[in-house]
Amino acid sequence: MEVHRNIHSNIRIKESFLVGKSLLVFTSVFVSLGVFIFGFEQGLMSSLLTNQYFKDYYHDPSPAAVGTMIAILEIGALFSSFIAGRIGDIVGRRRTIRYGSFIFVIGGLIQASSVNIINLSLGRLIAGIAIGFLTTIIPCYQSEISPPDDRGFYACLEFTGNIIGYSSSIWVDYAFSFLESDLSWRSPLYVQVIIGSLLFLGSFVIVETPRWLLDHNHDIEGMIVISDLYADGDVEEESAKNEFRNIKESVLINRVEGGERSYRYLFNKYAKRLSVACFSQMFAQMNGINMVSYYAPMIFESAGWIGRQAILMTGINSIVYIFSTIPPWYLVDAWGRKPLLLSGSVLMGVPLLTIAYSLFLNNNYTPNIVVGCVIVFNAAFGYSWGPIPWLMSEVFPNSVRSKGAAMATATNWLFNFIVGEMTPILLDLITWRTYLIPALSCILSFFAVGFLFPETKGLALEDMGSVFDDNSSIFSYHSTPSSTPAYGSTSETSGRRSSASFSIDNSNHNADVFHQSAASIARNPATMRPELDGLITGTPPVPSPIPQSGLRPVNSDVSSTTSVDPMDIPQEIQPPSFNEIFEYKLKEMEKPNFIVGAFNSLFNRNSNTLPKNSDEESRLLRPN
Repeated sequence: MEVHRNIHSNIRIKESFLVGKSLLVFTSVFVSLGVFIFGFEQGLMSSLLTNQYFKDYYHDPSPAAVGTMIAILEIGALFSSFIAGRIGDIVGRRRTIRYGSFIFVIGGLIQASSVNIINLSLGRLIAGIAIGFLTTIIPCYQSEISPPDDRGFYACLEFTGNIIGYSSSIWVDYAFSFLESDLSWRSPLYVQVIIGSLLFLGSFVIVETPRWLLDHNHDIEGMIVISDLYADGDVEEESAKNEFRNIKESVLINRVEGGERSYRYLFNKYAKRLSVACFSQMFAQMNGINMVSYYAPMIFESAGWIGRQAILMTGINSIVYIFSTIPPWYLVDAWGRKPLLLSGSVLMGVPLLTIAYSLFLNNNYTPNIVVGCVIVFNAAFGYSWGPIPWLMSEVFPNSVRSKGAAMATATNWLFNFIVGEMTPILLDLITWRTYLIPALSCILSFFAVGFLFPETKGLALEDMGSVFDDNSSIFSYHSTPSSTPAYGSTSETSGRRSSASFSIDNSNHNADVFHQSAASIARNPATMRPELDGLITGTPPVPSPIPQSGLRPVNSDVSSTTSVDPMDIPQEIQPPSFNEIFEYKLKEMEKPNFIVGAFNSLFNRNSNTLPKNSDEESRLLRPN
């Protein structure tokens, strides 16, 4: 076996030295190009709206025309997000990212070569379809490859990529604004095409998620990806085997329960999870971020900063915006999701009220006050309502995760469209009063999070049912008394799921032994107020099946007082053996990669089809 280990260390399906933490970081950063594209598209157009050559070329479009051109991107994203959920289930997360990036390149080319406002709007519509694909699948992809204790970190890192994209577009616009021709606004549109092309090419390099692979019975490939991500490529590492067992167990339980994947099943079975994900996306938009992101230069112009000065102020604001997204990298897994959202609601609402009052006064201090408040507002959003809603795809079970993410993303785009369409009209009609609307939303979001949102910090994806009580679970936070220890670490979760026969009873332990984290407190009925669950889902709360005196989850098939033949105990799920993986790798190494296969098919005059197994994806998707 030692010889096998040495052979294994030199054989990989993907020709890359990246394994373990380096592979996880590389993949996370690279797929962030998808949300980078979204941020770039947002900021790009906001600055071009103040470009004089842009205004002259499109004959100084009206506020309604500008609003439609801006918001039509959200219409494309709204509808494609539903399709993306279905496609992501069928062909995989990686291939869906590939489709989205290709469509984005087409939309970008149409925008860059547009000849009128209708043509430009068509390009944004197509780009919106692509962004719907990317913003639906990339959060799913990220949550499915991230370890539980660092899942928030990688999701927030991904959002930072979005804001870097936004900031980059502002500075690209500012740099090209010095050109005295139409290239001052066309050149930035071509830049986004280059970025989309890079993501398209990179989709051939990144790995497929292990949860999608195991859900589609590609167990050997799934075990290889798990070992590459979490065990430095060692397929015999026990931690990798345990991860395989946990994921496969969840898949099998879902199949036993019926294995449904429809939207109707999602609505009926996981109403509260869906509500939490959708409400978080709704408030993220209604709290006013795109009122600022899309129209920041226009806001600065209304406050007294004219022309290129408005773009410069927007660029400075975007840099602060980037830095504000860094604290959540560490706070989201340390403090939890709820504290960030609650504090974000307060820190966003106050600047919005201040902007409204300052514009109402319209004195010499107004320009500087507006700039300062916009910077504070963006920074508050960047560390709270920016990254956290995109992380909420974590709450869905594997079987309907892409559809749940599609519904949440569609909610984002629906309210994104409303905000983008109405902002220029409202700013023209009611001026400073416009900012009172998102300020009110911030107040509502504070109470919604405080009373209706559970805390999911530190939970494995397969253990989300323990918070929501809507899935097969041997452990429930809702039925746990206040003295229950704070569960949720990786080691505790793994132990809880890998062994069916255990018992927990807090009555024999000193309360000082256990320390309650913020996440544990947030999950407790005394602070979580489960009697209010029906307010958000329309369904009555789930009654606690266990007395509050203690929780004793035990194996339903094995009595602790009865002697049982070990042969009668169901055996645990076994991952593919080393020999199976080794043989699979040898066969894969003998096959040409997709580039070689495509080259051979191009010059193979005697064949009307691609050579068998010439495409890496066809091998990945073939039935076992």
